[in-house]
Amino acid sequence: MKFKINRDHFSNGLAQVLNVVGSKATMPILSNVLIEADEEYLSLTTTNLDLGIRCRIKATVTETGAITLPVRRLATIVRELPALDVDVATTKVNHVKITSGASSFRIVGMEKDEFPPLPEFSDERQFDLGQEELTGMLKSVSYAQSSDETRYILNGVYFRFEEGKLILVATDGRRLALVSRDLEIAADQGGSLILPAKTVSELVRLLGKGERIKVAFNERRVAFQVETSDEENGFLGDILLVSKVVEGNYPNYQQVIPKETHQRIKVERELFLQSVHRAALVTSEKSNSVKIKLSNNLLEILASSSDFGEAHEKLAVTYEGPDLQVAFNPQFVMDPLRALTRDEVAFEVKDEVSPGVFKTSDSFLCVIMPVRLS
Repeated sequence: MKFKINRDHFSNGLAQVLNVVGSKATMPILSNVLIEADEEYLSLTTTNLDLGIRCRIKATVTETGAITLPVRRLATIVRELPALDVDVATTKVNHVKITSGASSFRIVGMEKDEFPPLPEFSDERQFDLGQEELTGMLKSVSYAQSSDETRYILNGVYFRFEEGKLILVATDGRRLALVSRDLEIAADQGGSLILPAKTVSELVRLLGKGERIKVAFNERRVAFQVETSDEENGFLGDILLVSKVVEGNYPNYQQVIPKETHQRIKVERELFLQSVHRAALVTSEKSNSVKIKLSNNLLEILASSSDFGEAHEKLAVTYEGPDLQVAFNPQFVMDPLRALTRDEVAFEVKDEVSPGVFKTSDSFLCVIMPVRLS
């Protein structure tokens, strides 16, 4: 194997595949990146057996071949090389020489044959989406995923392809976020999957490099083919992300969504977010709630703790219902407000013991459970 490559292109490619590799790999080969030199490009692949990623970058290949090298050490070396032109060649079995300017390195790798291949897909369901659209949907719900590993079913985002819609849901049992978009789905193509939290964050990081993304899945795995139009940074073709899905049945999220909420007000998202954020500055671990008080054309946000004192915010709103007071964890109020991009958000509530609901005009809702007022 022998090739010449731009240092920054090589560094960018390694940065794309680095995150998948854990700091404590179960097998030495899983700490390595598979480098395959093929005519005019390099293919870089990493995997931790649950999640795998592959990208292609431009290179001038004079001798095709493949090897695996320790990815973290390699990425650090490439980033620090003194010159833009980098020459890479295998010198003997599993040894690679890297030359750039006055610097040269010899790195010991492992055979390509030991590297676990990324799974192939055959009879899976396939869909085509806009990257910007999917990014917005994931950001709208992913903050509500559970981090409690004993509730592994909730450690991810639920995708449901059904009846002309793609629905994304995330919940940790105390709040639930849902967003839906119209999507052409053939009658025999419907289905669902739970995308693990690690894959969700990796996917959000990759999106935005091009226009479209292809999604294919079966009962056990899902593949995302992320279109890239980033040749300036050396990328060629698509980036492939392959992941195991969380196995099991997602809970019936429809049961959590209140059928009626009675009181509904429209709030300016950024203004409401800033007010809750300021009020939350006086909360403590023992007293971690903000009260939302509704009266005639007025929304008040109150917070207090014995450690820090009190906060009181006022917002003018259009409201003519009964006086009402309900308390929430401030983080649960702020997370959906931060994730959304709409200027106006509807806030619905029934009474002090019922959930609050945020809604927007584009098929988004977030249900948050109240904190009991003493």
